Amino acid sequence: MITSAAPSWRRRLAASLRCAALVLGVGLAVVPAKVRADKIQDLVQVAGVRSNQLIGYGLVVGLQGSGDQTTQAPFTTQSLENMLQQFGVTVPASVKPQLKNAAAVTVTAQLPAFIKPGQTIDVTVASIGNAKSLRGGELLMTPLRGADGRVYAMAQGSVVVGGVSAQGKSGSSVQVNIASSGRIPSGATVERGVIAHYDHGGDIVLDLNTPDFTTAARIVQAINHAYGAGTAQAIDGGSVSVRAPQDPSQSVAWLSAIESLDVQPGSAPARVVVNARTGTVVISSNVTVSAAAVAHGSIEVTISEQPQVSQPGPFSKGQTAVVPNSSVKVSENGAHMFKFGPGVSLDTIVRAVNQVGASPSDLISILQALKQAGALHAQLVVI
Repeated sequence: MITSAAPSWRRRLAASLRCAALVLGVGLAVVPAKVRADKIQDLVQVAGVRSNQLIGYGLVVGLQGSGDQTTQAPFTTQSLENMLQQFGVTVPASVKPQLKNAAAVTVTAQLPAFIKPGQTIDVTVASIGNAKSLRGGELLMTPLRGADGRVYAMAQGSVVVGGVSAQGKSGSSVQVNIASSGRIPSGATVERGVIAHYDHGGDIVLDLNTPDFTTAARIVQAINHAYGAGTAQAIDGGSVSVRAPQDPSQSVAWLSAIESLDVQPGSAPARVVVNARTGTVVISSNVTVSAAAVAHGSIEVTISEQPQVSQPGPFSKGQTAVVPNSSVKVSENGAHMFKFGPGVSLDTIVRAVNQVGASPSDLISILQALKQAGALHAQLVVI
């Protein structure tokens, strides 16, 4: 009896394990896939919180003979003479300095929001004359002004150049990157800040980085779900208004809590971006095409000239002449035709085009033809 019960016990155990595995497999199958979600702070910007552009005109000195040629850039000499006059040095009018170690430059910078006087920002220096390189140069004190003409920062420091250029006496030259522009890390000291007004009459407005009605609606839904109905409302597809605290000192903590909420953004629109100058084509993942047949081929025209010499007959008193003989040949090579089924995806489009060996310029022509035929279900943007 014991020997006969053992196989039955094993069979019941094996059946129980198979049943458990089946239930577990079904349970795993019905678990939904994790949905991608972004923080609100990655999708929006607070209205009123923005940076400001600054610009200035200055001089870079200390160059090793790679500065402006004063005959072609006289403003460099004028700027240097004006600077020397401020230090009590007067250059005679009959003297025309021929400087090769100075260059006139523009200095630009971004003034971030909430920055305070005494803090530093990075600046970009670029030559506006014919200086060959700013490597090793020193930017003299330059005021940086905003769009209102007021000075917001003062820039000064050593220019860091990432490019290299060299030229021999024979005229041969080599250049890597751009040597006529550079940066000065922490090269400007802020003298005046800009007050950011982001509290608009008791409400804080969130501007979407990419306007989308679906994303705006989901942001409103997430905020209202976390803090109660009526806390947020959509102004339009690009802005969401959020009720601000009564105490202005609590706005920072309030915005921090809202920006940390997770929101699933709306799907990106189906779009094909074509750069006709470089041949770059970018296709979004939502692009589909209707059923269409595409023929791809290249026409080659060959013209060859084989002149022949015509000799006159004996005693004909004729002259030797050269008779042109042209041969024109037209051939169409690499002709292919491929067919798209209805609703094919990006992978199918790229695979079909690669199989026929189409170049980027050919792909641009194919996409434009599909759009013209109404088979491409996407926005075609040519830049």
